[in-house]
Amino acid sequence: MVENTPTPLIPNNEILPLIDLKGQRDEVSKLIVKACEDFGFFKLINHGVPMDVISSLEEASFDFFAKPSSEKERASLCSNPPYGYGCKNIGLNGDVGEVEYLILDAKPAAITTYPINLRDAVSSYVEAVRELACEILDLMAEGLGAQQTSVFSSFIRAVNSDSLLRLNHYPPLRDRDTSPSTGNAAAATASATSGADGVCNRIGFGEHTDPQILTILKSNGVGGLQISVQDGVWVPVSPHPTAFFVNVGDVLQVGSTYYFHFFPHF
Repeated sequence: MVENTPTPLIPNNEILPLIDLKGQRDEVSKLIVKACEDFGFFKLINHGVPMDVISSLEEASFDFFAKPSSEKERASLCSNPPYGYGCKNIGLNGDVGEVEYLILDAKPAAITTYPINLRDAVSSYVEAVRELACEILDLMAEGLGAQQTSVFSSFIRAVNSDSLLRLNHYPPLRDRDTSPSTGNAAAATASATSGADGVCNRIGFGEHTDPQILTILKSNGVGGLQISVQDGVWVPVSPHPTAFFVNVGDVLQVGSTYYFHFFPHF
């Protein structure tokens, strides 16, 4: 989730496909495969995840991140890496940006151990999004002509699946340092751009790809996501009130024998 911070005006050349999951199945399958081949990203509407489930998780997330740092950090003391709370100023030789996050194990047995104010919201959200992820992966397999349509989704349905839920919070940032950082040129330039009100338009999380099979992202209506569709060209992705953003992970690119592609984003 993002707290709104002024950003430089960037022409919004929206190119990501918007796919309706309630469309004709064979057509939806083709559209998803085409989107993964061309962009590694797409937006998905009519996905079947109830909005009240999404809202409940957002509220629980805001409640958690509003707590004092000492209380949030206790979430890491009782967790094994990579799970728990973290807060990073990302820089030096890699990404540039700032983010605090909570990484949760999405296994049902793990969810039962979470604080009660998170437990119900996380359980309902994970259950709904896991089913959505499996449906998306089955549609991908169908579109590729796989003999077994569960070839990808079986990894998520497995009892020992390492699926996780990551809650990101990008707070508004005051202009503390307007000197470009080393590393990614696009990120360094953006981090050094200051608005008229003294708010620094830093990047919340720097350029990266996702290591897993699939990422299903729900923002809270604030823009900021950008993808690199070709070297040096970054395209902003406009927020959508109900859509999920779906992107190919590194593992899925390999699993599809490089038919699908991941693209750097931030």
